[in-house]
Amino acid sequence: MAAVTSDILYIEPIDLEYAGIKKDSLKGEVAVVTGAASNIGLGFARAIAWAGAKVVVVDIKDEAGNEAVRIINTENDNADASFFVKCDITKEDEVKALSKAALAKYGKVDILVNNAMNMRLNGPILGSSVSDLDQSLAICARAVMLLVQEFVPTMVERGHGVVTYSSSQFHFSPPLVGGTMYCAGKAAASSLMMSLANEIKGSGVNVFCITPAGVIWKDPNRPSPPRPKGAPPPDPNRSFGMPGFNGTIPPEAGGAAMVYCILNAEKLHGSGIIINDAFDAMNFLYPNPDTVRKTLSRRLNDNELTMVLCNMGAGFIGFGD
Repeated sequence: MAAVTSDILYIEPIDLEYAGIKKDSLKGEVAVVTGAASNIGLGFARAIAWAGAKVVVVDIKDEAGNEAVRIINTENDNADASFFVKCDITKEDEVKALSKAALAKYGKVDILVNNAMNMRLNGPILGSSVSDLDQSLAICARAVMLLVQEFVPTMVERGHGVVTYSSSQFHFSPPLVGGTMYCAGKAAASSLMMSLANEIKGSGVNVFCITPAGVIWKDPNRPSPPRPKGAPPPDPNRSFGMPGFNGTIPPEAGGAAMVYCILNAEKLHGSGIIINDAFDAMNFLYPNPDTVRKTLSRRLNDNELTMVLCNMGAGFIGFGD
């Protein structure tokens, strides 16, 4: 694979073999990735293309979208590895145009990665406008439903496909950095995804969420999104790199986790996974394994999952002590 640099997007070399992913493990597949022109979305798109799938790069930013395609096609030495579709995924007519363009180019879609989000919709309830909430829900819930309705029926007809959502927190909880407006949209989309999983269970189309907690796009030329009130200051000792990282996770490594999850989507159907759990399952070769925080999450059963968003906490303080 050719080494690629960019004057527009901050990227690092990508090497999924280091993460135990086989080259061409997704050969023959076609993926649509929203929000694919930056950050974790670009990491997902590059990794999926590295694994052999064709990728439809979806974003609202022309320059970044075309640059993402140049990067992907160059590093895979294939002018047909990806193409860009500018699309406001909150608009039904534009989503239908996206579907038409994807099918005209590649003939099918096997993988739908719902990732797009406006990271600046990150304010608190008492300090945000209702329009901020409207935008968050439009990008997450409305857009996810439009995309699912456009692409999933043909997957079900063929008995083959993967649908995933780049999820996060469902409420603001310091020291995590997702603010209330951001979390509200993510919660709505995650609920839609888990409901979809039950609606199409057994169809051959597998649905899951992945939480890319800790993935940071380190671009010294661009300001970071605003941090919500109560969030801790950034750690100046963060280090990045692919292969290998310590502390925060670069988008390239997040892409490796996504490919692994897509390859094992049947096992994840109807559930979700935090990125560190995915790395544990992959036996990812951390450069400093002693510093990795092993997570203790487990798969929830369906009744637990359907009621988890109804709970604000563990109950009365002091009960059960």
